[in-house]
Amino acid sequence: MLKSLTARLAQALALYGGWGLLGISFLDATILSVPLFNDLLLIHLAAQSPGRAPVYALGSTVGSVAGYCLVYALARGGGDLFRRGRPPEATGRTRRWLQRNDFMAIVVTSLLPPPVPFKPFVIGAGVLRMNAVRFGLAVLVGRGLRFLADAWLGARYGAQAEAYFKEHLGRASLVAVALLLAVTVIYRAFSRRTRDAG
Repeated sequence: MLKSLTARLAQALALYGGWGLLGISFLDATILSVPLFNDLLLIHLAAQSPGRAPVYALGSTVGSVAGYCLVYALARGGGDLFRRGRPPEATGRTRRWLQRNDFMAIVVTSLLPPPVPFKPFVIGAGVLRMNAVRFGLAVLVGRGLRFLADAWLGARYGAQAEAYFKEHLGRASLVAVALLLAVTVIYRAFSRRTRDAG
């Protein structure tokens, strides 16, 4: 019943074009889960009005970032409840790992398509008190790249883009993640070499 209610709400919001897209992205990031619905609606709207594709991508990104920042803030505020009962050394190890990899971990997981869930990573970042600015920027980069790619597909390929998106989403996401990881490894190696030389 909740799934059908979610689907009906998403379809109602879709009638409002760009504003509906912003609302769907916010709801998908917070209380309702409508996997890929906002991606497909964004592609559809961009295909209908290619000139407005960047605006649609921006609306999706703003809604998504706002929603995930709200989830992050709630998890950060209630973090003591999640940490209770866990050994301090386990929390310490996780926190140290997140501090070293926080930005890229959020960017990469925000790019991965369903069924990979993103909300647990958002909640984890809040519970472990990841820097709020770094969290917001990471979500902005990850979701921004994803929605810009959606908008470009719709504007460039029109109605065919929806079928292409469904067929190649997993492969495209994995390529994007591989590229980001490669850039991160190269950047870290270069930074280490520069530090050692200095």
